[in-house]
Amino acid sequence: MAAADSTSALVGEVKPDGPVKAGPSGRASRGRGTTAYLRYVAGKLGGAVVSLFAVLVTSFFLFRLIPGDPVKTMTGGRQVSAEQLASYRKEFGLDLPLWEQFTHYCGQALTGDLGTSYQFRAPVNDKIMEALPNTLLLTVTSFVLYTALGVFLGTRSAWRRGGLGDRANTGLALLLFSVPAFWLGLLLIIVFGVGMGPVPGLFPTGGMESGNEEGFAYVLDVAHHLVLPVITLVAVEYGQTLLVTRSALLDEMGSDYLTTARAKGLRDDLVRRRHAVPNALLPTVTLIFVNLGRVVAGTILVETVFSWPGLGGLFYQALSVPDLPLVQGLFFFFAAAVIIMNTLADLLYPLLDPRVAR
Repeated sequence: MAAADSTSALVGEVKPDGPVKAGPSGRASRGRGTTAYLRYVAGKLGGAVVSLFAVLVTSFFLFRLIPGDPVKTMTGGRQVSAEQLASYRKEFGLDLPLWEQFTHYCGQALTGDLGTSYQFRAPVNDKIMEALPNTLLLTVTSFVLYTALGVFLGTRSAWRRGGLGDRANTGLALLLFSVPAFWLGLLLIIVFGVGMGPVPGLFPTGGMESGNEEGFAYVLDVAHHLVLPVITLVAVEYGQTLLVTRSALLDEMGSDYLTTARAKGLRDDLVRRRHAVPNALLPTVTLIFVNLGRVVAGTILVETVFSWPGLGGLFYQALSVPDLPLVQGLFFFFAAAVIIMNTLADLLYPLLDPRVAR
């Protein structure tokens, strides 16, 4: 009986200790995980704010290094008196000291006001919103196509590495990725726009529309104008996605969990789609989000080559004056889009791999 009582006493002592220690320990572990994630989020958001301020400062001082007088450029070479030039400079605030111009610019930017365009005499925000839909039409269409093509071909190449398809895909991706976008665009215009030899001119050489279509005919007309610039962007950009996806997947190929999945009898296609590809997503997700930020910025050279009326063409037009408020506003808008998308990618990482936030 004494032995039984002793055993019973020991068991009674041990049993309460387990739950009492396990509960707080589990809560403490979850609390540490939450705290680590909140610190991670705060760090990323703080870095984004600092980056945005750095871009704001850079956009103001960088474009003032461009030679030329915007007031004289806007007069179009006409004979203008010194009094009129002084009046224009006072109207645009160019007569103020540089530090005062900078503080005024920062104060406006913090309220969401990017200033007034010199050449259009309209708010920069309005000009950006006017051209943004055209840029999104071109770049989102291209983004969806080259991302899907790059991820698909990248996974196929990695899974069948060393084969004829892998060598052909990788070689073509490297070739097109190294080709300047404006050169490829000009080449496509010569061959498929103007026509060369037996190849007739099949597509418009520039612009977004013919200007005399309505309804569904207008949609087809815009799509017709969209073909060459989209082909240019897809050809130049898909290679980067392919190479990053292929490299990330190759790093996962020798992992033990893939061997285990095959040993369980899973088909090779299921092993790739359900196990290998999801674990190789982090580098590809980064690239996709960065490219998504660039979608808002558009592609200045491609839009200029094809006379596409988007943000890229507007930036080139403003840079030639130089229209300082419009150039500064567009530069800040482009950089902010990339910074925001990059920050979103960083915040998404812990959902894909919780180890990132530790």
